[in-house]
Formats: sequence, structure tokens, C-alpha cells
Amino acid sequence: MSMQTTDPIADLLTRIRNAVMVGKNEVRVPSSKLKLTIAQELVKAKYLDSVKVEAAKPRDIIVITINKPGENPNITEIKRVSKPGRRVYVGASEIPKVKSGRGLVLVSTSKGVVTGQDAVKQRLGGELLLSVY
Repeated sequence: MSMQTTDPIADLLTRIRNAVMVGKNEVRVPSSKLKLTIAQELVKAKYLDSVKVEAAKPRDIIVITINKPGENPNITEIKRVSKPGRRVYVGASEIPKVKSGRGLVLVSTSKGVVTGQDAVKQRLGGELLLSVY
């Protein structure tokens, strides 16, 4: 897995989206701090089942369990909002709601990656990373 991508977050989301579509329960992606933080926030919000890191030689691997065998995945739609060619920044009052509050937005702020609701509570703006429903 020595493939370099220009947008590692989009690669992570695409792997999760593809696994959900074909009915897989587990995804393995090359590790980075940002990808691990995003996956952990999705676990906290109950969109993913669990996340763990496996040690590997060139770089660690993040093992994401989407759902338990026999259960339906909680992710209906997951997409990247801010892209390398077009970054999307918002203030605390401009953070969008996904599906009337039933979805989730992750925002990269000065305090780290937080959900849209937490960013509004803390009055933090930042870069919109992704939306999930």
C-alpha cells in the first residue's frame, strides 16, 4: 500500500463508502493522525462501530469496523465538503445542519477536529471536513 493520494481524507471516506455499498464490515487504511481523529469522532457519533490501530512496517494501519456482522450500517451518505481545490471555511454561526440535525458535520478548528454541534457550543469556526448521514 505505497500509493500516495493528494487527498487522504477523501480516500478514507471513499473506502468507507465502498465498503458500506458492498456489505463489508471492516476497512483497513494507512494511518495518519487526522484520519484516526475523524474515525474516532465517527465512532463517538455512532456512525462506525470501532477503530483500532495495528502496527505495520512502513506505516501503521487503521482498522475501522463499520458495523457488526448481521447488522445494517449506520451510514447512509458520507461526503467530503472541503476539497484541496476548494476549501470551505465557516464561522461558528454559519455551520450547516445535515438533514435537519439528524446528520453530522465535522469541522477542523483551532481546538482540533470536532462535530458541528460542539463547534457551535464552543463558538469555534474552521474548515468543514465532511458531512455524514
